[in-house]
Amino acid sequence: MSMEFDHTTLGQRVLFGAGKAAANLAEEVRRRGSTAVMVIAEGREAELARRITTGIDVALHYDDVAPHVPVAKADKARAAAQEHGVDLLVCVGGGSTTGLAKAVALTSGLPIVAVPTTYAGSEATNVWGLTEAARKTTGVDDRVLPGTVVYDAELTLSLPVELSVASGLNGLAHCVDSLWAPRADPINAALATEGMRTLAAGLPKVVSDPHDVEGRELALHGAYLSAVAFASAGSGMHHKICHVLGGTYDLPHAQTHAIVLPHVLAFNAVAAPEAADRIADALGGADAVRALIALRDRLGAPKALRDIGLRESDLDEAAELSVAAIPASNPRPATAGDVRNLLTAAWAGTAPEGA
Repeated sequence: MSMEFDHTTLGQRVLFGAGKAAANLAEEVRRRGSTAVMVIAEGREAELARRITTGIDVALHYDDVAPHVPVAKADKARAAAQEHGVDLLVCVGGGSTTGLAKAVALTSGLPIVAVPTTYAGSEATNVWGLTEAARKTTGVDDRVLPGTVVYDAELTLSLPVELSVASGLNGLAHCVDSLWAPRADPINAALATEGMRTLAAGLPKVVSDPHDVEGRELALHGAYLSAVAFASAGSGMHHKICHVLGGTYDLPHAQTHAIVLPHVLAFNAVAAPEAADRIADALGGADAVRALIALRDRLGAPKALRDIGLRESDLDEAAELSVAAIPASNPRPATAGDVRNLLTAAWAGTAPEGA
C-alpha cells in the first residue's frame, strides 16, 4: 500500500535540563535581546517565577490567571502588556498560565518563552483557547506557539502527586487523540506512541517517589512528545468533548481529560484497530482499554466527573454540545445518544463500554 500524507513540523527551540531553568531562561532572553519582559505566573507559583527570572529585566510580574482563559482576563493582560511596553512574554506554570500568554500573543504578536511546571503540553502547540459566556472557543495560530520552551524537571517537584497524575494523563490524551484526529499521519503517530510509552514509564515513578527527578524528567519528555503530536494532528473526539466540559461547566482541565479518556478510547477502539494496537503496545498490555484502565488505577487517577463538579442534570446539554463538535473524521460516527451514554459512564465512574 502506498503512503501519502501532508505533515507540518512546527519550529520551536527546546532547552531541557534539571536545575537549569534560570540559566537557560536568562541566556534565551539575552539571545533575543529582550529588555522589557512580562512574566506571567499565577499566585501560587509567583515565588518560583521570581526565583528563576532574577537574571533578566522584568518589566511586569503578572498573576491574574484563571483556567480556560476567560476573555475578560485576556483583555486585561493584553492591556497590561501594552501599557508596560513589553517585548517578550515569559510564562511560568501550567496550561492556564501558558494559555493566558497565548491570548496576549494572539493579538499582539509578542514572542513567548514558556517554562512549564506541569505536563499540560500547551507550551508545544499553536492552539489557543478562550472562554466567554460559558462557551470555550479554540483555534490555531502560529503567533501563539512559544518560540522557546525551557524544561526543568526540578520545577515540577512541588506539583502534588494527584495533579501530576491528572496532568500526565492529559498528556496521554494528546497521544491517543493524535492517532485519529483530523490530521493524523505516520509521523505524529510515531511521536504519540513514544509519548505514551514515556509517560507510562515516568508517571508510576512520580507516584512511588514524588521527588524522583528521573520520573519527573520522563513525564516532561513524554508530555512534550504528546503535545508535538497533538499540534500536528489536531483535536479529535476526546479533546472536543473535554473542551465542552471545561468551558461550559468550568471543570478542571487535567482531571476532566483523565476521567473521559478511557471512555472515548473504548468508543473508538473498535473502529480503529491499528490505533488500539499501538496504544496497547505502548502501555504494555494486550488490550488498549484495559491497559489504560490498569495504568489509571495504578496511578490512583480520578474516575468520575461527578467528583469534579459536573451535575447529572448537565449531561443532556453536554452531549448535544459535544456531538456537534466531534470531527467528521472520527473513526466511528457518534450520535448525541452515544455521547450521552459515554458521559453518563464517565459521570458515574463506571467501566467504559466493552471494558
